[in-house]
Amino acid sequence: MGRRLLRPLALVGLLLAAALATFVAPACQASDAAAASAGEAIFRRGILSSGQPLEASREAGLRTQGAAAACINCHRRSGLGAKEGRNTIPPITGRYLFHPRAQDQDNPDLDLPYVEGMRTERDPYTDATLARAIREGMDAEGRRLSYLMPQYALNDADMAALIAYLKRFDQRRIPGVTDTVLHFATIITPDADPVKRRGMLDVLEHYFTDKNASPFGATPPLRTSRKMMFMANRRWQLHVWQLTGPAATWEDQLKRHQAEEPVFAVVSGLGGKNWAPVHAFCEHEAIPCLFPNVETPVDAGSDFYSLYFSKGVMLEADLIAKKILDAGSVAKKVRQIYRAGDSGEAGAQALAAILKQRGIAVSSRVLTPRESVAKALRRTKGVDAFVLWLRPDDIAALAGTPAPATVYMSGLMGGLERAPLPSSWRSATQLAYPVDLPDRRRVRVDYALGWFAIRRIPVVAIQVQADTYLACGLLAETLSHMVDTFVPDYLVERIEDMLGHRILTGYYPRLTLATGQRFASKGGYMVRFAEPEGMRLVADGDWVVP
Repeated sequence: MGRRLLRPLALVGLLLAAALATFVAPACQASDAAAASAGEAIFRRGILSSGQPLEASREAGLRTQGAAAACINCHRRSGLGAKEGRNTIPPITGRYLFHPRAQDQDNPDLDLPYVEGMRTERDPYTDATLARAIREGMDAEGRRLSYLMPQYALNDADMAALIAYLKRFDQRRIPGVTDTVLHFATIITPDADPVKRRGMLDVLEHYFTDKNASPFGATPPLRTSRKMMFMANRRWQLHVWQLTGPAATWEDQLKRHQAEEPVFAVVSGLGGKNWAPVHAFCEHEAIPCLFPNVETPVDAGSDFYSLYFSKGVMLEADLIAKKILDAGSVAKKVRQIYRAGDSGEAGAQALAAILKQRGIAVSSRVLTPRESVAKALRRTKGVDAFVLWLRPDDIAALAGTPAPATVYMSGLMGGLERAPLPSSWRSATQLAYPVDLPDRRRVRVDYALGWFAIRRIPVVAIQVQADTYLACGLLAETLSHMVDTFVPDYLVERIEDMLGHRILTGYYPRLTLATGQRFASKGGYMVRFAEPEGMRLVADGDWVVP
């Protein structure tokens, strides 16, 4: 009798426990999320939960606060640290801080991905000893940390939030990474040039084939047996994400692609007039987007995951503006000509904004799809300089139209030295040229051309193909140094660190990415054609970083 009564009571107890769990679990999750958010503000921005700036002190009484004191400055966004000269900043994510002591990094039982600077020979931290390290600069065993480590004045609540954030670094699974495969995507917008599309895909497909045939053929010698052990022979898988329809639908299309076939990073890619939705997708989903072929990249100072070779037409606008202004503002009235919706619209807007600030009147002549350029040039009275943001077909159509006295032109849109500028226009026209001069880049580009020739890849869009080859090479080189630490933020950080040491830089004289920079090549030339015919150029001055 008693047992029969106990069973319903036990059932009631279980139901009550389950009901309580449904209330307690979300509350705990919300509390954890709030703590992590407060910890993120401290780690990334140097802002305490009170809204006051974080304060830090070093030896000799040096003090910093706010963003300058934030942990991200040394330990990076990934929390995996960095190496600067002889100084190595160790990783501080939870799995490295709290891992049990291991005397030998080559121990096969050590289940930590390899990161340069990892310290496995010390005792693991606890919450208490980690708080001491942050406040007093003492490690888990009571020894003084490097003088580079500041000491932070954190109350208990802020300390708990920061430690919770460090622990959360390692809690998510990285998409696009398996024990045997690394998945990558390349993204192509609907309005991308079909010739450039084929040229880019030829390079990507051959590079991936070569990489999978000899995955370690291009990697540097490994320095420890532990590195060799974790250098898993992962195959590279390329996914081609071809977008369709209006730009407003692209981000949703990309989210579906990522849900169906998750990728670790986007490599290269090809855009037409608008890349902004692709850029937004990569930022929202925390997917590195490495050096797409676009004329109008997105310039957003706070974004992290999208890297570009240059600012494209916006860099050209800077170069043209500098040329006009350095001439002593001789041009008081400037007229720009571009086709509606093309990349030149962004360049024209950027140039107009710069010149108008300096008191130069700027007008725009927007061509409709079927309107001729000659019609737009009929009335030149009162205009001191023209700026052409036009494609080769429009440039070739200038033949037979008298050239104004002063003309500036987008080199990227026109085809650089292959621009079909009529001979009668050449003496009056200067091209914005945001790459290295042909004779100076020849050796660097010839390396890619030789690779294309061996694999019988037709050269149909030389800069796009050379840039795509360069992007693949940068990815392969960076991954070889990452060993088995496949973290998207870490991939971007390692590219930032390594890019400035790259010798073969294709079209660009030098590539660098300081922390926070997203455009690897910063300058260019203003050039003109040396002769009435042919492709020989003469630079009007040195390489300029406007």
